[in-house]
Formats: sequence, C-alpha cells, structure tokens
Amino acid sequence: MTATDQAPALEIEQHVQDLLFREARTANTFSDEPVTDEQVRAIYDLVKWGPTSMNQQPLRVVLVRSDEAKQRLLPLMGEGNRDKTGKAPLVALLGTDTEFHEKLPRLFPHFPGARDVWTDDDFRTRHALLNASLQIGYFIVGVRAAGLAAGPMTGFDADAVTKEFFPEGQQALVAVNLGKPGPDAWFERLPRLDYDEVVTTV
Repeated sequence: MTATDQAPALEIEQHVQDLLFREARTANTFSDEPVTDEQVRAIYDLVKWGPTSMNQQPLRVVLVRSDEAKQRLLPLMGEGNRDKTGKAPLVALLGTDTEFHEKLPRLFPHFPGARDVWTDDDFRTRHALLNASLQIGYFIVGVRAAGLAAGPMTGFDADAVTKEFFPEGQQALVAVNLGKPGPDAWFERLPRLDYDEVVTTV
C-alpha cells in the first residue's frame, strides 16, 4: 500500500474540517440576516449528543432576541463587548444548572443512585461548571456547522447576568453572539501551539 492509498487520518472532508475549525473565526460584526429558531433548534439537536460525565447535560441556554431583552443585557456587558452585542441578530447566554442531579434519574436511569452521588454542593458545582464548559465548546462548533459565526465572550458581569436572566440554581458562563458575519468581522488570525508543545507521550 502506498502513502496515497492509505486512509486519511481524519474521516470528515477537508471542506468540513475548514468550516468547523481552520477557517472558522470569532466574529466581531454581524449582518442583519436573522438567526431563526429552527437554526438554533438544529444546532442544539446536534450538539446535545456530545458526552458529559454521567450524562449530566448541565448546559442551559437563554436566547436574547427581543429589543427589550437586549436593553436589559447591554448594561451588564463589558464596554468593549456592548456595541457588537447590541448589533448581533441573536445572543445566546450559555450557563450551567448546578441542580443537574435532579434530572439524573431520567438521564442516567441504569444507575438508580446517580442523583445521590451529587448531594455535596461544592462537588456538584465543580462538575456542573466543567461539563457545561464542554457543552459550550460543542455549541460553538454546532453554530459553525449551521453556517453561522459565533462570537463567544466572557467579558460581562456574570453575577448580574445570572440574576437578570437565569432562574435559581443556574449560573451564566458565556455570552455568544450569533449570525452571519458582517463587514470587517475578523481580527488577524492568532497563532496556535504546535503538536509537540502540547502533546506528551508516556
């Protein structure tokens, strides 16, 4: 077998690799084209299959679409993020449910005692943050799979956003502007670490 006959190291086509990773960028401006509920549902219905510990699925999403809701959000954003958030067609507030264990009898049914593993508040909160962060990564890739650009931000008053938009037991983590990229949407591409700087074999 020659090198050209060998199976590729990645199964997905080059253009899909580029769409999801190499050519995907964090957008800073957006067009006026709306993001539909159908698109967001399709994104979620794809990324919900990403793994979480004991199938916790702690990610919670609040879609900020109306002008009234945006006016509630904008004063809570960092100054550098306010204008682009106001102009984005849709903002997804991504948070975590620290009471995720209440759903484990349904989500992890083969282990009847799953809920009781997570009765310690600090232990449960740490895992809720970790696993929601995993799901946030899946969500961003899902946005790209829908042909949209994502502008994720942590520059906001998280406590205030939590209080304003999330119910008790949930916590805001990341705000993501969504839409088709607008003019001058990208900053210059920043470098990435090479394989040998990151990966160690033992």
